[in-house]
Amino acid sequence: MSPTPPARASVRPADVVNEEIRALVVRAGGWLYGPSRDRYEVLVAEWTVAVATERVRADVVKAA
Repeated sequence: MSPTPPARASVRPADVVNEEIRALVVRAGGWLYGPSRDRYEVLVAEWTVAVATERVRADVVKAA
């Protein structure tokens, strides 16, 4: 079963999620196995959504 990010009413900023990803990798010594790998995949999916959301918001502001 592939991990999915939790449903949220609001999306955390991409830089916040990125920092969590970096910290996870450092804690794991650069090697992600088992639960740490699962958490990494959830965070990457969350980061992808955050980046897309930030791009859409930037486009809306630019268009306004």
